[in-house]
Amino acid sequence: MASKRHIWFNVIIIAIPWLSLLFINKRDLKRFSLASFIIGFVEGLYHVYGHNRNWWKFYDKPKSFMRDELPFDIGPYIPLSIWILKYSYGNFKKFALLNAVVNALFSFLFIPFLKKMKIIRLHRLNHFQFFLYIHHKAYLLYGVQRLLEKRRYLQQR
Repeated sequence: MASKRHIWFNVIIIAIPWLSLLFINKRDLKRFSLASFIIGFVEGLYHVYGHNRNWWKFYDKPKSFMRDELPFDIGPYIPLSIWILKYSYGNFKKFALLNAVVNALFSFLFIPFLKKMKIIRLHRLNHFQFFLYIHHKAYLLYGVQRLLEKRRYLQQR
């Protein structure tokens, strides 16, 4: 059974990032949404794999992908991808640096905080390995967005 702390955490981790998209203009939202949803889906597949490999452990029992990993996929991952693309797409160095900072904050500060809250802890990965696990998908995100931009450009010609 999920603890109240875990339920509230899931609600917050989903609601706040999505509500933040109210402050982005429609053009950018439309432009970057597809790539973010594609990478969000890929992240979900990675989470299933990591879940099966026990790379992390959630404190609440029994294990539940829907309650544990899925809120991270639909919560911060997709909206944050849209925001990062909005502020850095077109400047790859800025994109890579911004993603590295955000992923490092998540890996080295937020995960230990979640461990103290008894939500999740890393099990078979250390914090640096977890950083690499989440950071490499940033390059996939940029590549997918680039392909979508190229396709849009070709359709306009």
